[in-house]
Amino acid sequence: MLTRILTVCAFLVMAAGIAISSPATHASNSDGVILVKSAYPMGETIRRLKHDIADKKIVFFAEIDQARLAADAGIKLRPSTLLVFGNPPLGTQFIASNPLSGLDWPVRLLVFQDTDGAVWTAYTDFAWIARRHSIADREAQFKMASMVVESITSSVQSK
Repeated sequence: MLTRILTVCAFLVMAAGIAISSPATHASNSDGVILVKSAYPMGETIRRLKHDIADKKIVFFAEIDQARLAADAGIKLRPSTLLVFGNPPLGTQFIASNPLSGLDWPVRLLVFQDTDGAVWTAYTDFAWIARRHSIADREAQFKMASMVVESITSSVQSK
């Protein structure tokens, strides 16, 4: 029950952020959000991302359909799905450096549709996570995590 409450709270917070019509390709570094426009419709974007995650042998933890959760709560929301995945041998190194970084692990990749019908992916910039949690002893690991998520989102990226 607590998980469902937290999930609903998370989607409400995210819903406020997706009220934008057409996001920039990349948000400013100050907010730590990286946006990548998809070349595909919502369902195909999610399918391709999950396929790429599986091909990379990355652990897939959850797919949370935030629009469905909103509908169940009587709230209208454009398509929005949160994908949660990670590589425990990599991600837990950040948590070992600073337990509070567990707030940002595993990786969360938001797939959403804007008011113009464009589909976007959004994730937290790993350099921003490092600064947020004052982690200075895992530079190579943060670089690896960045390369992996960039590779995953490139599988749907609009050219």
